[in-house]
Amino acid sequence: MLDWSEPKADPAAATTAPLLSPTAADATGLGEIDRGGGRVQVDDKRMINARADVNQLLPLKYRWAWEKYLAGCNNHWMPTEVSMQADIALWKSREGLTEDERRMIKRNLGFFAASESLVANNIVLAIYRHLTNPECRQYLLRQAFEEAVHTHTFQYIVESLGLDEGELFNMYREVPSITDKAAWALKHTRNLDDADFRTGTPAADRDFLRDLVAFYVVFEGMWFYTGFAQILSLGRRNKMVGIAEQYQYILRDESLHLNFGIDVINQIRNENPGLWTRAFQDEVRAMIAEAAQLEAAYGRDTMPRGFLGLNAALCEQYMHFIANRRCAQLGLAPVFAEAENPFPWMSEAMDLKKEKNFFETRVIEYQNGGSLAWD
Repeated sequence: MLDWSEPKADPAAATTAPLLSPTAADATGLGEIDRGGGRVQVDDKRMINARADVNQLLPLKYRWAWEKYLAGCNNHWMPTEVSMQADIALWKSREGLTEDERRMIKRNLGFFAASESLVANNIVLAIYRHLTNPECRQYLLRQAFEEAVHTHTFQYIVESLGLDEGELFNMYREVPSITDKAAWALKHTRNLDDADFRTGTPAADRDFLRDLVAFYVVFEGMWFYTGFAQILSLGRRNKMVGIAEQYQYILRDESLHLNFGIDVINQIRNENPGLWTRAFQDEVRAMIAEAAQLEAAYGRDTMPRGFLGLNAALCEQYMHFIANRRCAQLGLAPVFAEAENPFPWMSEAMDLKKEKNFFETRVIEYQNGGSLAWD
């Protein structure tokens, strides 16, 4: 278990800091083999700027990371396992969906279609390179595969419904409310796009933490949740049940991604207390507040009039609830006044042990041996 208390000063940090500056080759694990190097000791393993060989998984230091990797493996599913016949019939029916519902579905798919690729690019091209712990990297490899499955999901949905793929997959560049979110995330990770970027200094390490907050806490931990609520709300009313079932699977994957990201951020914070300054905490809180505002604008765009059980105002309230919850998980003060969760049924959608799909077509037990426990 991680220590969620306020980070304490590490007496060894001052003496070891000069040693924790691996070369680019050392950080990637692709450098020359150190024939005289000693065996990896647990105490040499760190989340960033590690001295230990990143190619050596054992001995494990962060068992929580390994357990999340195992949980991800037990979480396997593929979109093509889900029938889209009812969705296709409903989409083709003139009376099946209102124009507001159709607008929301298309905007929703347009946001997710590119977002999963943006997340995957960040994992593979930035986070994996600079997170110098092999058990965490093992989980990232699993997460990268899941992001590919999610991208496959939106391709499968678009193809099944016969939607304009050019329109849907380009919305992240052509629809302002979606573009604004993608641009915000990329702005907060632009430093890591530099091929010469290296962690090892306080400024660079904060840049890396900023990236983790932007993608794990905001992108996957806040922005995805409005989209989940929109589609699952339709599913609860017996509409677009195939898409809803796939979103339920994605929601469960993303909940694990979020929990992993929060644990990584807090572990880095505990190991490097000097990074978690009051100024940086204020910056993170401002990021979360701004992200919630962007999401509120997205809600107004996707649901200008709303529909049964869902509207932009409720989604904004939900974002305030989620934003405060993310702050608490990071040990930060809330950014909004206390808000109730307007969608308590979202928690039920993540219950792997009991939940079936909306109309009992089949049990949603897609695990490959073992059970997941959601804290």
